[in-house]
Order: sequence, then C-alpha cells, then structure tokens
Amino acid sequence: MSQTTAASVASPRPHLPSSGRRTPVSTYRLQLGPDLSFDDAAAQLDYLEGLGVTDLYLSPILQAAPGSTHGYDVVDHSRISAEMGGREGFERLATAAHARDMGIIVDVVPNHMGVPTPLHHNRALWSVLKDGPSSPYAAWFDGADDGDGILMPVLGARIGTVLADGEITLERRVIPGQEEEGEQAVLVYYDHVFPVRAGTEHLPMHLCVKEQYYRLAYWKVAAEELNFRRFFDVDTLVAVRVEDDDVFDATHALLLDLFHAGHIDAFRIDHPDGLADPRGYMRRLSRATGGAWIAAEKILEGDEQMPDDWPVAGTTGYDTSWRISALQCDPNGYGDLGTVAHLITGDIPGTLPEVIDAAKREIVTTSLLAEVHRIATLAHVICRDDIMLRDHTFGWIRACLTELVIAFDRYRAYVVPGETAPAESVELVRHAAERANEKLDAELHDTMEVVVDLVLGREVGSEGRAQRAQRDELIVRFQQVCGAVTAKGVEDTAYYRWTQLVALNEVGGSPGTWSLNPDEFHRWCSAMASDWPATMTCGTTHDTKRSEDVRSRIGVIAQYAPEWRALVTKLHPYAEGLEGHTENLFWQILAGTWTPDGPIERERIEQYMLKAAREQKIWTSWTAQDADGEERLLAFIRRVYDDGDLMGAFTDWYEFTADAVRVSILSRKAIQLTCLGVADVYQSCETLQNYLVDPDNRAAADFVGLADVASYLDRRSPLTLAEEKFHVTREVLRLRKRRPDAFVGPEAAYRPLPSSTGHALCFARGDNPQVVTVASRLHRDLTRAEGFTAHSVLLPEGRWLNVLTNTEHDGGNVLIAEVLGRYPVAVLEKVDGPDSSEARAQAESLSDTLEDGRPIFRAEPGAGSLSWSKGPSDSGTRPADETEAESTGLLTWLTKRFFDRPAANEEEPRG
Repeated sequence: MSQTTAASVASPRPHLPSSGRRTPVSTYRLQLGPDLSFDDAAAQLDYLEGLGVTDLYLSPILQAAPGSTHGYDVVDHSRISAEMGGREGFERLATAAHARDMGIIVDVVPNHMGVPTPLHHNRALWSVLKDGPSSPYAAWFDGADDGDGILMPVLGARIGTVLADGEITLERRVIPGQEEEGEQAVLVYYDHVFPVRAGTEHLPMHLCVKEQYYRLAYWKVAAEELNFRRFFDVDTLVAVRVEDDDVFDATHALLLDLFHAGHIDAFRIDHPDGLADPRGYMRRLSRATGGAWIAAEKILEGDEQMPDDWPVAGTTGYDTSWRISALQCDPNGYGDLGTVAHLITGDIPGTLPEVIDAAKREIVTTSLLAEVHRIATLAHVICRDDIMLRDHTFGWIRACLTELVIAFDRYRAYVVPGETAPAESVELVRHAAERANEKLDAELHDTMEVVVDLVLGREVGSEGRAQRAQRDELIVRFQQVCGAVTAKGVEDTAYYRWTQLVALNEVGGSPGTWSLNPDEFHRWCSAMASDWPATMTCGTTHDTKRSEDVRSRIGVIAQYAPEWRALVTKLHPYAEGLEGHTENLFWQILAGTWTPDGPIERERIEQYMLKAAREQKIWTSWTAQDADGEERLLAFIRRVYDDGDLMGAFTDWYEFTADAVRVSILSRKAIQLTCLGVADVYQSCETLQNYLVDPDNRAAADFVGLADVASYLDRRSPLTLAEEKFHVTREVLRLRKRRPDAFVGPEAAYRPLPSSTGHALCFARGDNPQVVTVASRLHRDLTRAEGFTAHSVLLPEGRWLNVLTNTEHDGGNVLIAEVLGRYPVAVLEKVDGPDSSEARAQAESLSDTLEDGRPIFRAEPGAGSLSWSKGPSDSGTRPADETEAESTGLLTWLTKRFFDRPAANEEEPRG
C-alpha cells in the first residue's frame, strides 16, 4: 500500500497532511556529515528497506560551518552541503529512496545560523558586518541597527589590552567565495577575520575598530551586553528574523524548490519555541508546501498540550518517550533512591522544583543575564516614556522580570502581538507572577502587575498606540527568553544535578512524574491518537542525554532500589574527594552503559563525565573550569576502571538485573513502535546502543555490522539481547509497512484492552483493530507475584498472529503467558481478514528462523517467578548464587567476592 494512502482520504480529524501529501509511517534518523554523505546514505537503502523503514529522516542538509558534525550551524541557505555531496548528491539519494517508495524528511533550522571561523563562510552575516544598514541582509539579524553594531565577543582579553598589544591587524586579503571583489581590507585577530567598513581602512587602528558596523569585544562581555539573539547561550549561533517575510523566503527558497520538485516530502522543524511567532511560521510553511507533514521539535512540560492552532502533525516524540520511561519505573523505588541521593551528595537538595528554580536563577544571573537585561531595558523604556508608568524604575522592572522568568514553568505562553491573550496563557503568566511575588518585596507587586500586563499585550498605561512596536517586541522577546532560560536552566543544569534516578532526566522529560500506571498511559495515548494521529514517537535522538537502552538499564535500578542503596553505600568511600552529585551520576551511568564485555571505553565515560560536571555548574563549568578538580575526577575514573573487584561488582549487578533489563528494553521498543503515530528509529538503535549525550550519540553508525545482523538473523533465531531488539524492531517496522492505516491517519485509533494485571500494557490499534501489543512491565515485582500464571488479556475478535514468534491465538480471554511466548512482549497482527495474505507469507518466512531452545517467557505453576529455558546471555538457568542474591540481597552476594576486603578510607563516609 502506498504510504500516502492514509493522508489521501478526506477526513475531519485534525493535524493530518493535506490530501495527496505523504504521511510517513516509520522514520529512520540519519546523522549526515563527514562520516555519512548522501551517497553513503544511498548505499544503505537496501538494508533500510529490508528493515521495514518507510521514510528517511535526515539531519540538516544545508551548507553548515566548516568542520560541522551535526549541520545545525547553517551558514548558507542557498546551497546543499558540499561535504555531503551537494545538490546533485542529495537528489541522487532522494531519487533512489523514492524508487523504493521511501520518503525524505528534512530537518530544518529556521531559528539561527552559524557564526563560523573564518566569518566569511556566512556570507549574509559578513555582508551585514561590512555594509551595515545598506546590506541586503540587514533585516536578517538582531543588533544590526544598534548604535554600536552587532557585538562580536571573540577577544581573549579586553579590547584596550588587545589593541595596546597589537593583536588586531589590518590586512588586505582575497576572501574565498568573493574573489570577484579582489583584495579586501580586513581586520585579523588570530583565526578571526572581519570585514572593514568602506572608508575606515585608513584610520588609526583604534578608530578603525571603533567605526565598524560591529563591536569587537572581550568574550566575557557577551554575558552582560549581548545585543543579538543567540541560540540559548551559544555565541557561535546567531538568531535569524525568520518572521520577516523576505527572510523566510530567502532562507527557505532552496528547500521549497526541492520540495516542489519532488525530492523532499516532509519537514522536521528544529526548536520552534525560539521563533518570534511559532504559529505564524508553521502556517506559512504549511501554506508554502500545500499542507505537508510537519513535525515540530516542541518540548512539552508535564501535562502541557501541543498548541492546537499549529498546522503540524505533532511533536518529534519526547512527550511519548518520557511516558514510556515512567511506565517502566517502579514507584516503590522512590524512597530508597532519594535516600541514596541524600547520602552521596551530603546535603538536602530539596524538591525538584526547588532545584530547578535555583538552576534557573543561576542562568538568569550569568550566561543569560544579557537576555534578561535586554527585555528589562525594553520594558523600562516603555514605562519611562509613559507618564502613567514612569515611576516603575529599571531596577524594579528587572527584579520583577527576573523572578517572572524563573517562575515560568514552561518554554512560552504563546501570546501573539495584536491578539487577545488566550485564557490558558493568561493563567500561566498569572500563576508565574504569583510564585514570583513570593520572592519579591511587597512594594514591587504593583510593578509586577504592570509587567504582567505588558507581556500579555494588555492596554496598560496611556501610550499603548504610540508604543505599539516596542510593546509587541517585548511580548515576543519575553517568551523567547523564557524558552532559553528553561532549556539552559532545566535540561542543561537541573537535570544534571537532580540525580535520584537520572533515567528520567531527559530532554523533554518530566522527572517529577516518577511513575505512570497503564491506565494513565492509556488515557494519554487514546487522546493523542484522536487529536494528533500522525504525531511522532522516539526512543533516542541526536539530542537525548542518554540512549533508550541506557535509560532502561538505569531505570531498572528503581526495581532493585534496596540492593542499589546497599551497593552504593559500600561504594561511596571509594569516591572520597569527589563531589557528591557528580559521584551519584557516575555510578548510575556506569551501570547504565555496562555491556556483556564490561564497561564502555574509559575515554567515552571520561568525556561524558567532564561534560556532565560542567553542565552541573556546581564545582566546575564551561566558563570557569576547575582544572585540578577535573583531573581528580579523571583520576577517580581511572582507579575505578583499574579495580578488578569493583568492576566485578558491576558485572554482577549487570547479571543480577539482566532479566528486568531485557523486559524493559524490549517492551520499551515495542511500545514506542506501536503506541502512536509515526515511529522513529535513531540510526543503529534497532539494536542495543549505549550512547551518551552528544557528541557521543552522533558517532557514525556501523551499517556494515547492522547489515550482517540482518543477514544472519534471516537464517536463525536471535541469541543475544541485541539481536532480540533487532528482531523486535524489524518485525514491527515491517508490520507497520504492511498495515499503515493501523498506525497513522484517520483510522488509527488507540484502544486499551482489558487485562487482569497492571504488569502488562495491552492495547489495540485501528478503528477495526488490526494490531495488538501486549508488553510486560516491572519485571521484578511481577516475579514476586508469581508472574502471569493466572492473568489474562481480552483480545479483540478474530485470529491473531504474533509477528515475533509466528504463534497464533484466537480472540477472547487468553492467558498473557501464552500470548507472550518467548519474549516479554507480543505484537499481534490480525490474520483472518481480507488483508491477511501478506502477514501469512511473512509468518512462513519467520517460522524457519524461530527454533526451539530460545528464551521462553512463561510462568511455571508454583515457581513464584518467571523461568527461562535459556537466559538472554545464553547462560542457561540461573545459578544457585543468583538465587541467593534474589533472596538475601545483592550486597550479601557481592560481599563474597568484593566487599570482604577493606575499602580505602572506609572509616568516615561522607554525608
């Protein structure tokens, strides 16, 4: 069936592409770059087609800064990346994909551009710095109309020192890409090259520098005086005024040309909350594409809903991902893991909201101080020029805005200049103001009222009409600052500090929601399938802090919280001298990244822990690095890796939790691929991956190895957990390809199925159910309850084939243990309808590879737990000492091989 079928039928349901526009069914994210060109990607199409993928989901394809490994620092919207193969290479990839009926989705970066070194690679920015208001690109960037020009904070010392030392020189050079202009006068500061304003090249150096359309400055000045909008606090990414019609047209012309030529089918939009008008941008893009499928990388907080007036298919899937994690998190582990966090950190971190508030306060007073200062200055100018408001001083306004931004609990309120603020937006701002007022002197509360009225676009004061442009700008800027502070304060600071269970601390996550039960998950999925039937789901992305499999291994700690508490209490003295939040994070990361062969490469975890510690900003940071402390951290990691007994303890933990980890990993993947809309697979995550935060998760995928896995699994049954995950992923993707209407589009309903236990998530997809998923959860607690021995699920009428095992079941009340068979998850396809022939054929080919002797997921009467004919590591039944660990606790078990020897400095544990 063509992948456009679901979108081609007229339907009253919202948020679907227009008739004739392609709706993806499954996507496979490819991180293009120096290690994966367009032609390299094309070479993998046979493999991806065999995997069952319907659409390629490409990282940004426009020309990025030199050396870019990710593509989000675009420098030229008029060219396709030369490093990836240029336009010709992209069109070859698109043509080859379309020949296989595979679509092309492109990641778009509308919010910002790269500020490269050398600067001339960004021709638009070079032009603005050289020609100022007369540049054809003058409307593209903030700060171009500032009296001092755009701030360029690149100097290693203050400008006076740099000039006195003669570190800035005036030279004449031919600029690459501008050879037709011959030699140009330029200012050179080490690797940095800047254009010179016409007529100023003959001035004395200090006057020449002063007279430019930009301001060269010490790099630390950016934290207080920045006059252009950045991507969060990254000085090398300058925001673009894509809200301007001409700027939108110029920056999207090539992509739209490729779309209308049939080479691009759909779009993913990066960081929409950074835009001046996200809704306006989405509406313009939707009109320009005739209603293409568009996914927005929207971060939704807690129970926040996607704005219903955006003409998009939905999010990129973080909202689904964190709920699946919470579904697999044991609520009983909360107390013990909170105790561990207190023991290790040596203090009382407070509640998560308190940690978030403290982190956001640090951000608004350091790296994003300039952004808050800028909106405070704008608000003060408005008040100063209005006789009714001028007694509200700059200091009072800045204090109110600072507290309001800190108290705001999400990215933005979606107030549009010129429109009455929606009731929900008003409530959000009012609630934040009430929280903010608790931190302010009562005398400032009336100033807060003025600030609230201004950011909501109300007619406060007497000069509303005369100040319309300034007031509209404040509405927009306030929301952009809220988003930046939330991103940097929450995801990039608080989530590194809050170490109770770091599996929950993910981009777009909700660690305040420790656990979800099946009923809560069902309610959310049912509503989403109705309102956003073509939204995206994801497990891992290029931005996740930890891959889905690492999160599963860490999440399982909650099921074994008493044992983990005992283990870490014993390990704690070995980390003497290491800051507690960093230590607690490290133990969880070590457990979460463990492999059958032991720990991941030491260099990888060292680089991760350095980045994590700097993001914590407790004892070191990116801008104030503690070199001695960082060396102590690295020395600690080296000691851990060199300690055979300590490594053995984590090997034992790995084996002790192996069954629960297997359940979590396979169930997570099956749920993600079947519960909603368009299912994404991040490159190589069809099998086990222990990726950490970027750049670790952007490493080149081993497609040769993946193709080998696919080849030998065509001939035999999976033997390892990595192979099992591959098998589950491939069979479900192929099912999605056969049954697109069950997963996306107007007929893709989500229906909870009655079951007699909360240890199984059971649901059907399709108005007339075509697919059923039954997934086990919380394995350890399940084993204590004698497994699924007496529990059943009510399958819809008909005959059902388990695509993972080639076993069939009749509809009705069926024992869950029989449905699951050899895996902790079952995905069933209806096979007694008119479209069942392909499923039958698929089952026949599958039957040859599924032989006896594989792990059988069953409950033996009287056993009190699930038993395995072979374990996931092919080691047979559990050994006696593992049974002992189950009954007496992991600490006693490990003491025999590790803890009988005295630990270094064990006498006085910190905390």
